[in-house]
Amino acid sequence: QIQLVESGGGLVQAGMSLRLSCAASGSTVVINAMAMAWYRQAPGNQRELVARVDGDGTTTYADSVKGRFTISRGTPKNKVYLQMRSLNVEDTAVYYCAADFRGFLYWGQGAQVTVSS
Repeated sequence: QIQLVESGGGLVQAGMSLRLSCAASGSTVVINAMAMAWYRQAPGNQRELVARVDGDGTTTYADSVKGRFTISRGTPKNKVYLQMRSLNVEDTAVYYCAADFRGFLYWGQGAQVTVSS
């Protein structure tokens, strides 16, 4: 069983930066094999992929955050970060950490990010 716990959400003004953290606990073998990602869901919208980092370090970003957000994985590999820069009001959402192990997604509880104008 893998558990994910996010931290670092909050209220910021447009143009500012924020960093989200996610810590995974459970089987080290599974954690090292997982791809990890950040999703977000704004009110009335579907959950969408923000950024993903695969086991080989390959990263993928949503077009809306390219050049502003950076996903990274810590050492040991049980932590993943999302550095968010130049935030705008459209980035307001609940951000979820996710871990993909052989197609099965584990989810964190979510962290609220609110960007004020």
